[in-house]
Amino acid sequence: MRYSANPEKHTQIMSASAKYENQLSTESSPYLLQHASNPVDWYPWSEDALKLARETGKPILLSVGYSACHWCHVMAHESFEDEGTASLMNKLYVNIKVDREERPDIDKIYQTAHQLLTQRPGGWPLTVFINPDDQRPFFAGTYFPKEARYGMPAFSDLLQRVAAYFAENRDEVRSQGQQLQDVLGTLEPQAIADDYELNAEPLRAVRAKIAENFDREFGGMGNAPKFPHPENLDRLLRHWRASATEAEPDIDALFMVSLTLTRMAEGGIYDQLGGGFCRYSVDRYWQIPHFEKMLYDNGPLLALFAQAFLATGDELFGRIANETADWILSDMQSPEGGFYSTRDADSEGGEGLYYVWTPDEVRALLDSESYTLFAAHFGLNADANFEGKWHLSVRKLIKTIAEETGREKSSITKNIDAARKILLQSRSQRIAPGRDEKQLTSWNALAIRGLAIAGNILKRPDLIGAATTAADFIDRELIRDGRLLASHKEGESRFPAYLDDHAFMLDALLYLLQASWNKRHLDLAIRLADLMLDHFYDNDSGGFYFTADDHESLMHRPKPLADEAMPSGNGIAALALQRLGYLLGESRFLEAAEGTLRNAWRAMAEHPHGHVSLITALEEYLAPPEIIIIRGEVDEIHRWRDTATTNYAPRRLVFPITEDAENLPGALAERRAIEDQTIAYRCLGSHCSLPINSFEAFVEELSETE
Repeated sequence: MRYSANPEKHTQIMSASAKYENQLSTESSPYLLQHASNPVDWYPWSEDALKLARETGKPILLSVGYSACHWCHVMAHESFEDEGTASLMNKLYVNIKVDREERPDIDKIYQTAHQLLTQRPGGWPLTVFINPDDQRPFFAGTYFPKEARYGMPAFSDLLQRVAAYFAENRDEVRSQGQQLQDVLGTLEPQAIADDYELNAEPLRAVRAKIAENFDREFGGMGNAPKFPHPENLDRLLRHWRASATEAEPDIDALFMVSLTLTRMAEGGIYDQLGGGFCRYSVDRYWQIPHFEKMLYDNGPLLALFAQAFLATGDELFGRIANETADWILSDMQSPEGGFYSTRDADSEGGEGLYYVWTPDEVRALLDSESYTLFAAHFGLNADANFEGKWHLSVRKLIKTIAEETGREKSSITKNIDAARKILLQSRSQRIAPGRDEKQLTSWNALAIRGLAIAGNILKRPDLIGAATTAADFIDRELIRDGRLLASHKEGESRFPAYLDDHAFMLDALLYLLQASWNKRHLDLAIRLADLMLDHFYDNDSGGFYFTADDHESLMHRPKPLADEAMPSGNGIAALALQRLGYLLGESRFLEAAEGTLRNAWRAMAEHPHGHVSLITALEEYLAPPEIIIIRGEVDEIHRWRDTATTNYAPRRLVFPITEDAENLPGALAERRAIEDQTIAYRCLGSHCSLPINSFEAFVEELSETE
């Protein structure tokens, strides 16, 4: 499915000097276009490619990756650009290249198949050999080198051996494919009985499991490589807040959050000059990252740092939230209003070159005093930490430098901040890593949510405005014929949207409505919720499928429950539907959320640390959210709203709605404005208090519940 405001723009004009041009040359994905001049006769995933494989009897070689993937680039340079390897691929296979960001449906299926076939987790590039008769894989791996090394065979040898096996063992391939299909069918959990009472045990279990894996010296989970896992940190922060009124609040949960965020903020996973976070750290210490910067990481981390700032008052967290938001707006926002996807890990043929320095380079830019302070703070006077160069991370705190030098902290901070700006300006003259300018609905939703939350907490209308513009972009460009689409680039919107697109966008709109009420955004939220129920929900067993009921037929239709690189679509759907259900008094949304939790109960109970998003939805099922509706004149309702959001209260939703708002749906229609008055309606789930019509009474009501 394609929709284009400018149909000619999707045609990629190949360089006149290009020696090859394959079937990817008319695609819009930057990742696919990176391979459009390979000597491999690549096809995008399409009926034409699948039909060709069936007619020729050749197995399919499926290669899945994304534009910012370092090892995808390595395999491309080694093998896909090599004429000899390409000749083998073209002779033996029908070769299909997939951008996993455009087609997460295909990626999810074959990543799971890879894990079943190899008993190892997958990754990118994903390399899968598929029977053309039934789309079922019979061999899989990830990166394969051109020459035999790392304990892996040479890719060309593998190509020949796999093709020979397929030709000589067709019956076995079919049998194995059927067995794999059967196993995939058993992976979906069965819902618990209707009379089983959901309880808080998964909340206690996930708290214990996170603590068990926590690194108490450097923060985060486990050793290297180390990922941010914002869902885990959000869970700990919520757990601490829920215990705040108990005799012994869970201070250790807050410690785990604060230590991790501090280590990340001071580490090399954070861009100390330009703001924003890289994908993960290759070491335990958060020092050296995998240098790609993903929108889907930075949206949740923006929200988390802003919320941690609200919870603790730590100025470091506020600074990092502000700088991350600035990076999203300056580097990732498109003129159309949406947000781009990624910044690559590589530039000028090497990973991280854009970000690293030598002491001489820095010394040439700064005066002697500034260099001395900067070098002490960021470790330029210590050993190189990245291939003979220095990737910036905080090595000595400003407080320590002040104690050693006798200078005021504020003076040192001002000096270092000025130096950071000078280096950032100099760095901007380098060749920047490539930017994938696809605008994905689900990733945009995570950014919209983060900007709305941070804008409210940091008192930055520009962030709320950017979130509003992006939401309007989604509504304008990515809804066609009443259905949501997943990807947009250069005027063209493509691909039927997935569960994550709907669920994340619904969740984001509920936060945006609290930051800036807009009836159009509420209407969009309701439409998205209805689409999820109509096309994704399993009415028999509960829970949501990843693809719609009228999606392209693939070998498997998954119902993913676990958090992966992004939170679970089922978890976010359950959380957001509950909140919308209570806001509007709509039982169908509440019933779908409960059905999802019942379907996922066994997964939450058996593997709580892998289902954190669902467990957060369970928390609000057991203790429904507090929803406050404020009606009145705009300045006054915002004053009341700001009072209600002064403290970190993750289960409190506050919607300031102007007195002239009309045609409100559901229970909102009952929250009427009163002329020349400001009035608040406060509900816990479906139980509401009497209307509150004085600011003093409102403050007293809040103090009694905090």
